Amino acid sequence: MMKRLFIMTFAVMFLLAGNVEAKVISNEKIDQTKVETASKIIASLQKDMKSFTAKGSGPFVAAIYDSKGNLVVKVANSVVNEQCSNNHAEMNAIKAAEKKLGTFDLAPYNLKLYVTAEPCMMCLGGIMWSGIKEVYYSVPSKRVEDITGFDEGFKPHWFKEFKKRGIIVYGNIETELGEQELQDYVDNGKKIYKPTR
Repeated sequence: MMKRLFIMTFAVMFLLAGNVEAKVISNEKIDQTKVETASKIIASLQKDMKSFTAKGSGPFVAAIYDSKGNLVVKVANSVVNEQCSNNHAEMNAIKAAEKKLGTFDLAPYNLKLYVTAEPCMMCLGGIMWSGIKEVYYSVPSKRVEDITGFDEGFKPHWFKEFKKRGIIVYGNIETELGEQELQDYVDNGKKIYKPTR
């Protein structure tokens, strides 16, 4: 009886709490300072999304920062407005950083990528080969797929694979804000790009 009462009480508390922020995950021991910094940057990117989508970009935004916290580049997804399926926010950010720094190897610069959603399978490859050292993302792929219908691809054990390659990952940062921005994008009838199957 006590066990049933406890379960019912917990269930009611959970329902009253509403949409609970997803727990931050990482492939290293969680560093609260990194989480706090990432929360500020990602929340800012989520807010910037509206201005990017008003110009035909989006719905994803990415930024690359150096090890001192200086912004290197900030860009949005431009698949639809530039008619190129490779132009995801992460890929655009990597291309812009490489152009700005005059290199194909970003590793010596100890750069960090912040993005409004978990990278898809294409972007994971781009990140791995670019030399980016740390990745921080907001909305997990499952929720991106639920909200937008975009196929994020198959990504088995990518946290572990990135760790083997020396790339730190933190996820589920500012997810509620990110999910709301994605939902607004969909609700406003903006185009979700995906190939015809």
